[in-house]
Amino acid sequence: MRGSRGFTLIELVVVAAIIAIIMTIAMPIYLHGRIRANETSAVTSLQAINQAQHVFAQTCGRQRFAPSLPSLAKVNPGTSEAFLSPDLTGANEVIKNGYLFRMSGSEVPLDVGVEPLLACNGETPVEGYQATADPVHPGNSGIKFYGTNTMVVVYEHLETLNGRMPETGAPNLGQEIKGIPR
Repeated sequence: MRGSRGFTLIELVVVAAIIAIIMTIAMPIYLHGRIRANETSAVTSLQAINQAQHVFAQTCGRQRFAPSLPSLAKVNPGTSEAFLSPDLTGANEVIKNGYLFRMSGSEVPLDVGVEPLLACNGETPVEGYQATADPVHPGNSGIKFYGTNTMVVVYEHLETLNGRMPETGAPNLGQEIKGIPR
């Protein structure tokens, strides 16, 4: 069988070992890249929420903000388009690219007997808002936690900012992000 062509068992084992070594090196790089992509998506999504909120305040909310993510999905009567894309407005809590997004705001205080102020889309606007993005699986889908508010600045921290993010001003923990994470 000297003339037969093919691979010997030893050659196949060597090729399998080389592939295993390459996969061992490549997998952590892939996972790190996926985490970075999820974190970048979270920051850009919070920036989109900020932009939508400020367009809402200027065009529809009478200088006040939308009370929830779904309220930003309602059509802006001036443009016949939603304030924010459907991937972030499906519910009060939305999961996108490994991050859980939440947004809330404080109702406008009213005097007794005064009708509530309504925005152009029928929503009752809020005085301020805060939005957060937490990794669904910390360490796997993302490492950092993010938050933003009416100041249009995105903050990051290694612990959740949900419930700790004020509606205006800097939070007591975390740091401001300058640009998009890389």
